[in-house]
Amino acid sequence: MSKEEELLNLSQIIAKCHRCELAKTRNHVVVGEGNINSKIMLVGEGPGYNEDMTGHAFVGKAGQLLDKELASIGLDRKVVYIANIVKCRPPQNRNPLPKEQEACINFLRKQFLIQRPRLIILLGAIAARKMIASDFKITLEHGKIIEKKGVIFVGTFHPSALLRDPAKKKLAWEDLKTIRKIIEDNKLLLFDNQ
Repeated sequence: MSKEEELLNLSQIIAKCHRCELAKTRNHVVVGEGNINSKIMLVGEGPGYNEDMTGHAFVGKAGQLLDKELASIGLDRKVVYIANIVKCRPPQNRNPLPKEQEACINFLRKQFLIQRPRLIILLGAIAARKMIASDFKITLEHGKIIEKKGVIFVGTFHPSALLRDPAKKKLAWEDLKTIRKIIEDNKLLLFDNQ
């Protein structure tokens, strides 16, 4: 079975999910999108209003900023894969609760197994705490390179945090330069076509 077929099967399972309360208020499940053969995956916390309405990841103002951030280091959505910790929008865009994250995390793990990324960029504290360490402090540890089982993890600011606090954009730019160096040093723009 191809990666695309595996992801389609997983997407169909996620679309029927009712493991947590978020399923009751969603309009669309947002599984993720991008190049499933990419060695680079971005992980946010969960869909917002625009994502819930369209079923696509990072399409609102935060998504527009993310596109600019990617472009600043020579990337775009066509060469990365974008997903979230939870696949349904938390009401009023609140942070996903721990029980909601737990209900959904195995879907993200299956996405990892299908894609097999070598670099995972964690957008915001929720994603970094779930994937790196529960006590991860984004303001202190952003841009830090952590390697687990041959996969490189880097936590950085969520684009919506940068929209709320533009002063952090300078710090985010340093993270982006670190990410660009990781990509170049590890030749991560070469795709796995298995």
